[in-house]
Amino acid sequence: MFEREAPAMGNRKRGKAPRVGDRVEGIVVQVGRDSVFVELDGNRQAFFDALELRAPDGTIAAREGDKVSAHVVEVDDAKGIIRLGRSLGKPGKVAGVNKGGLDVEVGGMRAFCPMSQIDIRRVEDADARALIGQTLRFVVTDIRDGGKNIVVSRRALLQHESSEAAARVMNDIVAGAVLQGTVSSVRDFGAFVDLGGVEGLIPRSEIAYDRSVSISEALKAGDTVTVQVREIKDVEAARPGAPTKKITLSLKALTADPWAELAIVEGRVAQGTVTRDTEFGLFVRLGPGVEGLVHVSELGRGSRPSEGEEMRVIVKKIDRASRKIALVPAPDGAQVGGVVATNAVKIGAIVTGAVERIEQYGIFVQIDGTKGRSGRGLVPNAEIGVPRGTDLRKAFPEGTKVTAKVLETGEGRLRLSIKGAAADEERGDFEAARGKAGAPASLGTFADLLKGRKA
Repeated sequence: MFEREAPAMGNRKRGKAPRVGDRVEGIVVQVGRDSVFVELDGNRQAFFDALELRAPDGTIAAREGDKVSAHVVEVDDAKGIIRLGRSLGKPGKVAGVNKGGLDVEVGGMRAFCPMSQIDIRRVEDADARALIGQTLRFVVTDIRDGGKNIVVSRRALLQHESSEAAARVMNDIVAGAVLQGTVSSVRDFGAFVDLGGVEGLIPRSEIAYDRSVSISEALKAGDTVTVQVREIKDVEAARPGAPTKKITLSLKALTADPWAELAIVEGRVAQGTVTRDTEFGLFVRLGPGVEGLVHVSELGRGSRPSEGEEMRVIVKKIDRASRKIALVPAPDGAQVGGVVATNAVKIGAIVTGAVERIEQYGIFVQIDGTKGRSGRGLVPNAEIGVPRGTDLRKAFPEGTKVTAKVLETGEGRLRLSIKGAAADEERGDFEAARGKAGAPASLGTFADLLKGRKA
């Protein structure tokens, strides 16, 4: 480490400012009781803590004029301080745990490592106690009172090693690259993966195609995983030494895409499981990684399936480009795999149903044997057949059974008439009565028939 050389004290060019971890050379210019000062160039000085250079007999193994090679272990630009060390870190044995940190034996002397400096990540008291008796490497960060008070840091060493490893690993981290890593932690929003000194995040959406898969069930801290790099972004460091790259990873990108061979067919009945109940409808899982939506407009106001319950649906529309599937509830008795027309009612048909909703402009009726919007029709006020001003909520409370005539069909345009169904019934009665009495010479009017029935 030391070479005898007469110091050349002439003018030298001021080199690049050293950083922690750099290997530097200099000339010893002063040996003190607690520190050994070294000239790095014509304008910069650095120093060793005397503890770094003490021989086994306690003497300082350095003299003025010695040429030295060392690592930079601390740089404080504000104070103009550059601290050197023989190596980046010294072995120290953890002797115990006290309030706030570790007691460490370094070079035959007692040192203190604050709890915040034990590791890069937060260390709990129980974890710290598990280190007792272990020999770890530390960086000396402060020496006071002639070596009586020594403060060391393992975190600083780990951060440097991590930075060096990260610099090497970043050459291989490019979008599309497939890498191996170790799960370092699992959160509600995803899992962090150590790629060898650099961490990336697998977001929840990139764990699996199947959204029902729980992150905590899919991954555990310590798991070895193979991932694909989806994206790399430059970000501002949240704190000094924090990462400046945001790396997004994916597990599902390396698995088969369930949409590539989707066997679901429009118009057919399928069996699924409700995964989410939202304000805009029910999401139904039709298979691993494949979900469809039953829009709220297709659901009645009564009870509906809860999350985890099975539900039989009709596949109304599949949009492969946007990966969306529109579903409607299947009618009672529909068989899985069968084809069911979503709107089987015809104009002019007489149907029965239950009042589902009452509005100012009319009442909505769900036709018996149907589910969803295609079987739900509006009876406008003019087609209800009650006097103006009638309180519809009292006359037709929700659930009331009614008979109506189909006036119009089409997606979202099913119109019904209670008045029309009543007129058809009366006309049918008239025809039946006329058939029994024999055909009159003149049929007269529909009103004449009603008068005759009353007589």
